[in-house]
Amino acid sequence: MEEIWVEKYRPAKLSDIVGQEDITKRLASYTKVGNLPHLLFAGPPGTGKTTASIALAKELYGDAWRQNFLELNASDERGINIVRTKIKDFARTAPMGGAAFKIIFLDEADALTTDAQAALRRTMERFAATCRFILSCNYSSKIIDPIQSRCAVFRFRPLAKEDMTKFLRKIAAQEKLEISKDGLEALLYVAGGDMRKSINTLQVASAGGKSIDEESVYLTTATARPEEVKAMLELALTGNFMKARDKLDELLITYGLSGEDIVRQIHRSVFDLAVPDEVKVKLVDRTGEADFRLVEGASERIQIEALLAHFALAGTGLKK
Repeated sequence: MEEIWVEKYRPAKLSDIVGQEDITKRLASYTKVGNLPHLLFAGPPGTGKTTASIALAKELYGDAWRQNFLELNASDERGINIVRTKIKDFARTAPMGGAAFKIIFLDEADALTTDAQAALRRTMERFAATCRFILSCNYSSKIIDPIQSRCAVFRFRPLAKEDMTKFLRKIAAQEKLEISKDGLEALLYVAGGDMRKSINTLQVASAGGKSIDEESVYLTTATARPEEVKAMLELALTGNFMKARDKLDELLITYGLSGEDIVRQIHRSVFDLAVPDEVKVKLVDRTGEADFRLVEGASERIQIEALLAHFALAGTGLKK
């Protein structure tokens, strides 16, 4: 691959960002007046938080944006020293090219320790005249309240299928790719509202040819087809536990999925099952418990088979 498509097709203007029009309009109002407060971007991955930050800097500073924009990833250096060294050193220096202030973009800010966030709070106050902070995170609840109160909060939502379809078709046209209808649906299913993931998946799938279909998408992403997961659950619900277990083995061998991947896909498939809502409630509750146990280090095989057993018991209850 000559170039990473995520970077190649990253929108350079706020107005070009898809699916977050209400946010980009508010950010554009800051560029018009040439000033902005500290910002907090919260939302799922791949929804445009980093893109919006870079586009905002480009529109504020023009060609001098790189001299006045520092991007750091808090997950690389999570401790208090990153605040006391890199961040403070950049914040205390004067802006370049006649700019009124510089911008520090702190990605994955929710990975910062509590002590580091406390130190960051003081830095944000002390150097507010020469520096603005943009904090990006997946979970705003992990950012301490004193920082949240100092920021204008922007909540990014997962992208709608229509917006993702439009952007993927645009990339396909420029790269001379043919995406079948089922291939596009597979891309949207795998991405789950994450534009970055959908673009990366499209690029990987295109390495095998200019025609992108459902099979190429699922094989290159090690994702089981939703209909296969649903078939496994239906086998369990009809009481065929051993056949459901065999289907699980088939999925594990064919796609090389981890336990968490399978549980995640089971969760998405539960809502497509032809069972009463009260049964779905119990199945989702049990799926969440299995996911928690896997995160805590329990055996993948035992937990997933126990989950299928629970589906079988729920199916037995339906027959009575």
